[in-house]
Amino acid sequence: MTCLIYWFRNDLRLQDNPAFARACSQATHLVPVFCHAPQASAVTPWGFERVGPHRRQFLAQSLADLSGQLRAMGSELIEVQGRAQDVLPELARLLGTTRVLCETIAAPEEEAQVVAMQAAGLSVDSLWQSSLLDPADLPFSADQLPELFTSFRQAVERAGVWPPAALPRASHVPSLPAASPEWAARLASWRSNASHNEPCMSDDRSSFPYHAPEFSGGEGAAKRHLSRYFDRKLAHTYKATRNGLSGTDYSSKFSPWLASGALSARTAYAALKQFELEAGANDGTYWLWFELLWRDYFRFLHLKYGVRLYRERGLAHASQALAPTLHKPGGFNRWCQGETGEPLVDAGMRELKATGYLSNRLRQVVASYLIHDLHGDWRAGAAWFESQLLDFDIYSNQGNWLYIAGRGTDPRGGRRFNPQKQTQDHDPQGHYRALWL
Repeated sequence: MTCLIYWFRNDLRLQDNPAFARACSQATHLVPVFCHAPQASAVTPWGFERVGPHRRQFLAQSLADLSGQLRAMGSELIEVQGRAQDVLPELARLLGTTRVLCETIAAPEEEAQVVAMQAAGLSVDSLWQSSLLDPADLPFSADQLPELFTSFRQAVERAGVWPPAALPRASHVPSLPAASPEWAARLASWRSNASHNEPCMSDDRSSFPYHAPEFSGGEGAAKRHLSRYFDRKLAHTYKATRNGLSGTDYSSKFSPWLASGALSARTAYAALKQFELEAGANDGTYWLWFELLWRDYFRFLHLKYGVRLYRERGLAHASQALAPTLHKPGGFNRWCQGETGEPLVDAGMRELKATGYLSNRLRQVVASYLIHDLHGDWRAGAAWFESQLLDFDIYSNQGNWLYIAGRGTDPRGGRRFNPQKQTQDHDPQGHYRALWL
């Protein structure tokens, strides 16, 4: 009889979840767990909640979907309050096991959790599974990852590296173990203390209206959205419309589900290739592949550089001259609230706070404005995005802010987006500004 713990992290799905499939194949009894970390409600050094209300609500939707799927298969998602490194050793003791399986997340805080659990006597079997491409299939080792995205993409395409096939949903989930009195009492306590979030106010202007069933969190909504997106042939126009500012159709909107792990990149890619087979490929469909490669590149940068990506200087060499990184609370707060006086920036920041979502184009514009116009600290901006964005992804968020700040692998020393030019290019009639100001 083998009892194992499966620790769900950013992989809130049953389809194409290799780590969960491994757990199901090895266990006689399996305990699926999600840990609500107390640091999520903590105040950041910059003075705001680390995880804001939109992210909390979308997570709650995602967990409810996962919980329903597990119940339908005769199991249950155990939601516990506390740090994984504190609660999982206790859970393992109650169950008489030492084995935990989970996905690998190659970011400093997430890696420290695993190290702490191992120090507590647990055997943690983690599996890398969040990227489209398997790192082992790349034409170079992680420490030889090209310094430029374009070089990475070209090397991948020249070598003919393609994603592994997405795995089907697990056909069987092992049952929970029989409840000893101590285990039953603790389980009842965790159930009664399960996280409940007050719903956020919905906003009809949102480009990702997660209050509507078709945009809610969870694997079920993700799959339905994937089908709708390709049925409507929106992939063919993706490249032409991807820099839009408002609406549900200008971009793929895959990112919130990818970020929570309700949708895997390989499942999205499989749907894209099936669409190309049936409807034909063009620049739009290629650009979806292109963006999925960008997502992978930021993940592989973490495998190469790790904690260096979290330094104030990022990847900048000691000899490289950088503008001072100064946190200016007044200017930063005006930026967060959308009160800088720069209309396009203010409209974008108000949308972000009201809805938890912002177009990719405006993410670049507002990040550039904080760094290059307000001369603020890029780390504070990255933390605000972490708090607000429904689709916060530790890899992409860190990579993109470093890129704009000139502290990543980009050779141009940062990217400044002229707000007046961006306004003329992307909101010449003022429709977006009128919507949010």
